[in-house]
Amino acid sequence: MAHLTGRALGRRVSAAAVTAVTTFTVAVVAATSAAPAGAAGAPAFLQPGELPPHAGSPWHAGPVTSGVPDPVPFCVGEALPGATSMFRQFWTDVDTNAQQVTVVERDEAAARRLAALLDRAVRQCPAKVQQQDPDVTAKWRDYGPVDAEEGARVHGVQTTHAQTGNDVHLFAVGRDGRTVTVVHWGEMGTFAHAPVTAFKKTTRTAVEKLY
Repeated sequence: MAHLTGRALGRRVSAAAVTAVTTFTVAVVAATSAAPAGAAGAPAFLQPGELPPHAGSPWHAGPVTSGVPDPVPFCVGEALPGATSMFRQFWTDVDTNAQQVTVVERDEAAARRLAALLDRAVRQCPAKVQQQDPDVTAKWRDYGPVDAEEGARVHGVQTTHAQTGNDVHLFAVGRDGRTVTVVHWGEMGTFAHAPVTAFKKTTRTAVEKLY
């Protein structure tokens, strides 16, 4: 499988936050146990064609893999329980990347708590990034709910580094029963470049595929 080409988004966020931005590498996938994509009872994941279209490149995808990505995902990584998580990485031939992490909790109450924790982690992310690196400024936007199963919400985070410029990220947190999914999309740019409408469609698809 080809290595992700183009500069990874994490290199532009900050030196302190670089370990929190996930990019796909063959080494990570090889070191992590892959989960069968069509296993009975397992939540279905997004396909490359279900992500917001990119004008300059098709989307590519890695396997559905048990655990959480290493390094952990930007903004939400610390809130994810590794033992019950599965993830899939997506990338283009340029600087746009995405990932989906899905968690099956023991019951619906635990899933509601996890979804609320992930939403809160995204809202608080800009303040944490700025605390880690004084050369970075960050902003959060609430793009509102998405009507899908037990509900979903889309957030935006924009980071600006004094030396390297802007990155924009979209996050979706959604739930169906006891299953929670979070989808992260990111590229170089500002809020003006974020494909919010297309990402909301991706969000609805991701949540409706859970169970």
